[in-house]
Amino acid sequence: MNRRTRWIAGGAAAFAVVAGGAGVAAATGGDDDSDEGPDTPLTGEALDRASAAALEETGGGEVTETESGDEESAYEVEVTLDDGTQVDVQLDESFAVVSSSADDEDGDEADD
Repeated sequence: MNRRTRWIAGGAAAFAVVAGGAGVAAATGGDDDSDEGPDTPLTGEALDRASAAALEETGGGEVTETESGDEESAYEVEVTLDDGTQVDVQLDESFAVVSSSADDEDGDEADD
């Protein structure tokens, strides 16, 4: 095989590897290491404001989970009440309550 043919074959193989990797990244949603998107816990002032709004909505309890970028709202706060009931509070960008729902005994959500 002459030099030119080897370069072309090597380039074609490299292209196939890059194209295959891009296809896998597109199919799996790309890089999940970003700090934006679903399941990203809240921090700082956003955590403080979202927690306060959720606890006001539920009348107390303990914030057990938070996340931003949910498809339903800008922020979601999970509050566990003293009786063990978990309430998911959905908040908009200004930390106003959009909706809240309590999980029933099976862990399924029941709207309040």
